[in-house]
Amino acid sequence: MSSTLNTPAPTAQDSAQAGRQATRRRYLMCRPDRFTVSYRINPWMNPDDPTDTSLAVSQWEVLHQHYLELGHTVELIDPLDGLPDMVFAANGGFTLDGVAYGAKFTHDERIPEGPAYMDWFEANGFRVVRPEFVNEGEGDIMLVGDTILAGTGFRTDPRSHDEVRRIFDREVVTLNLVNPSFYHLDTAISVLDPIVPGDGRAANIAYLPDAFDEASNRILAERYPDAIHVSSEDAAVLGLNSISDGRNVVIAARAAGFEAQLRERGYTPVGVDLSELLLGGGGVKCCTLELRG
Repeated sequence: MSSTLNTPAPTAQDSAQAGRQATRRRYLMCRPDRFTVSYRINPWMNPDDPTDTSLAVSQWEVLHQHYLELGHTVELIDPLDGLPDMVFAANGGFTLDGVAYGAKFTHDERIPEGPAYMDWFEANGFRVVRPEFVNEGEGDIMLVGDTILAGTGFRTDPRSHDEVRRIFDREVVTLNLVNPSFYHLDTAISVLDPIVPGDGRAANIAYLPDAFDEASNRILAERYPDAIHVSSEDAAVLGLNSISDGRNVVIAARAAGFEAQLRERGYTPVGVDLSELLLGGGGVKCCTLELRG
């Protein structure tokens, strides 16, 4: 009886964690063997700052290993010469229900990545839909439960949102980005509960309110009243550019405040240092495209 009396009462954090369930995912990644910063197409990039490709590879390998240790499946696409940003696989398309909606990049430097990723999807059993309008894949198209959040403002043409709606027959909610440092939706929103539709759990997110216009903030507040609001400091190290399996959330190691917020909600943060890839404007999510068969 004494052992029972000495057992600490469960905390709110313990109770929240008990309700978190990890689901195994399938990801597509690309080794940064060609990574460098030789042009500037976002505020993070400066060709005058030296980059270390070998360091980028070693940091990426840690991320890759974390996914394997968490029980996820990781597929690889071969990097191509002359495409240093191909490591940012999330921009290569959006997959759902065995269909791959291809990417059509804004900047000339990245345009060849679109066909390269579509060729991979086709060779690996996806039905590929080639896009009519500019979109940068999961960078601006995010699945949250049954709903697709779609970003615009800097890269993705809002007309592509209608394409996504027609192709996948899902609700698509347009959000307008206004801060050039957060030019993709996946730099300003983290999907914390990538749920299986109909399982009864509520979808939830974390986001940076300052990244969106007033109308988009109203939409997010109404749809996700329990969302985590992340600080500008944590967003500035691409802390929101993260991957969650419903329990484990892989984030930028330097996003200490976001890490604490996640723990309070019962998630298990997994910090990764991708500081070299940050020089190209990429983080955890940028390196990771989810494959949904």
